Amino acid sequence: MSLSTLPLSYCTNVHPARTLDDVLNGLRDYTGAIRDAAGQPVAAGLWLARSVVEECVTSSASQGSRPGQRVEELRRQLAELELTCYTLNAFPYGDFHEERVKDQVYVPDWSTPERADYTTDCAAILAALLPDGCDGSLSTLPLGFKGHPHDAEFEGRCIDTLLGVADALDSLHDETGRCVRLAIEPEPFCLLETTSETLAFFRKLYDRAEQAGQGDVVRRHLGVCFDVCHQAVEFEDVAESIRRLTSTGIRINKLHITCALHLATPAEAALREELAAFVEPRYLHQTLARTRQGIVVRRVDLDRDLCKAPPAAFRDAAAWRIHFHVPVHREHIGGLGTTQADLKAALAAVAALDYAPHLEVETYTWGVLPGERPKSLVEGIAAEMRAVHGWLAELR
Repeated sequence: MSLSTLPLSYCTNVHPARTLDDVLNGLRDYTGAIRDAAGQPVAAGLWLARSVVEECVTSSASQGSRPGQRVEELRRQLAELELTCYTLNAFPYGDFHEERVKDQVYVPDWSTPERADYTTDCAAILAALLPDGCDGSLSTLPLGFKGHPHDAEFEGRCIDTLLGVADALDSLHDETGRCVRLAIEPEPFCLLETTSETLAFFRKLYDRAEQAGQGDVVRRHLGVCFDVCHQAVEFEDVAESIRRLTSTGIRINKLHITCALHLATPAEAALREELAAFVEPRYLHQTLARTRQGIVVRRVDLDRDLCKAPPAAFRDAAAWRIHFHVPVHREHIGGLGTTQADLKAALAAVAALDYAPHLEVETYTWGVLPGERPKSLVEGIAAEMRAVHGWLAELR
């Protein structure tokens, strides 16, 4: 059995942070308080928007980007609050809390130099923050969004860009002694969404890496972020998905501890009306239904029309699942269910590995969650952390 013994991380993308000062204030006002309320050590899974990263690095033609003086402020704030940081969320590039994010969170995609530069800058910052003897991880988007236009060379460009980043991470390791691993995060309606699509892509990536003499570097530095909500929305058997990935040598560098919404009786209009309260304009809430014949049908986003008058394939389905990250300690939200059982199954599957992926709670939707909420964001996240600590203790 192998479960990470590092302090449990939660992702700070739940907090708006457009400047480094915003990040520093968030650590003080929220993360330290969550640690105290949870009664356990906590790691800050930092999200640093491109604007924040630009404050943190200095660039020169000869040396490229390097952590600047302001990274020392960040490191000092973490130390003063007795917080660690071993993982960053390098998926959202821009403002993750603007009025409408939706599919723009997948821009820039992995065919672009902007995505590569942002990722390597994040890696350099993380290397400066890592505790001694600890590897780091960066979660990132699954190439791009299927709804955006892509030409026939798109996947090849993504592979070339990823190979370049793998080399940069290898050089960072040589220079600093810190190993930072990239974790590609499959998600519904993205170019990598199912486990089968992820396996097929990594086969191509590994083949190209071997041809370029980069096989060992790529296998060491490139892997997967397994977001349990995402794969549960796909109606996958999450434990089997984890086994399939790891049996082919794909390393799970990070597990996002997340739950999706589950509608068990779509024919009930009252429950669909309850679900309609989760329709909101900021984030994308991919909605999938599994028919009684086992066929999965899908909509790119949850909307009120789907809830009010769904087509027959949705109305008569056995269940719906919605990409809406809901508090992981909740089995039910009103009359709606969650995929908490899938989350527990994923944790058990990860515990059986011979290495320990990073573990991070990533419920970023507290600000758009309808209905009754906890007294404070601190109390809500602390309740999640306490629940996960309990599950991990049972597995140990």
